[in-house]
Amino acid sequence: MSWIIARRRRPVAGYAVVLLGLIAVGVVYAAFTTQGSPASASSPAASSRETAVGRQLFVQNCSSCHGLLAQGTNTGPSLIGVGAAAVDFQVSTGRMPLKEIEAQAQRKPPVLNTAQTHAIAAYISSLGGGPAIPGASQVSTQGADTGLGQQLFTSNCAQCHNFVGAGGALTQGKYAPALTASTPTQIYEAMLTGPEAMPVFNDTTITPSEKRDMIAYVTETRSAPNPGGFSLGRVGPVTEGLVGWIGGIGALVLSALWITAKRRVHE
Repeated sequence: MSWIIARRRRPVAGYAVVLLGLIAVGVVYAAFTTQGSPASASSPAASSRETAVGRQLFVQNCSSCHGLLAQGTNTGPSLIGVGAAAVDFQVSTGRMPLKEIEAQAQRKPPVLNTAQTHAIAAYISSLGGGPAIPGASQVSTQGADTGLGQQLFTSNCAQCHNFVGAGGALTQGKYAPALTASTPTQIYEAMLTGPEAMPVFNDTTITPSEKRDMIAYVTETRSAPNPGGFSLGRVGPVTEGLVGWIGGIGALVLSALWITAKRRVHE
């Protein structure tokens, strides 16, 4: 008993007890967080076969610009860490693979089908993680608040994409594309990954619920009637009335000038 008491009084013994306690807490915490992790339940890891197929497709279609190991080259950036969502967005919209170098990749009919796209996404994800492809529940607009979605879209997106997602011009030959052909999944992926000049809106900046509200607003405007008759960017009757007023005043001024010039000729 005296031997134990003597050992316990040593300073090293106290450090050892603290270290063992920290290790025990870490093991217990890791066990609980692994069992209850929502990511492991909702996003199963890609199979090794899908990853291998994705590797072959990547070498055939993407490696000439992005490198054999996706490390990037002088004609294409590194894809390590960009995530499956970025790959799915770029390939499913036909922006990748590029046919030729251009100022901005444009939306085209996709070259690869859905299975091939997901295989490449799985391969890129295996290299360095990154945002995953959102599931059906994440992009569902059922019960979404379109009014809040309009406010969020106006505050964060309308400066580039127009108030109804019609697109608009940017600097250096680039542009914000129209969202009229984008699927809910592609809109969600664009917010997650920030393609081209678009900033990244992660789930901390705009929550998943708010993303669904914005998607609901964008998709709803596609079937909404044009206020005032003419489109003019679909920003409402005020702009359409202003254009009509300026056009009417311009026509009256030109008519007055024409009548005045005609009288001078006769005189």
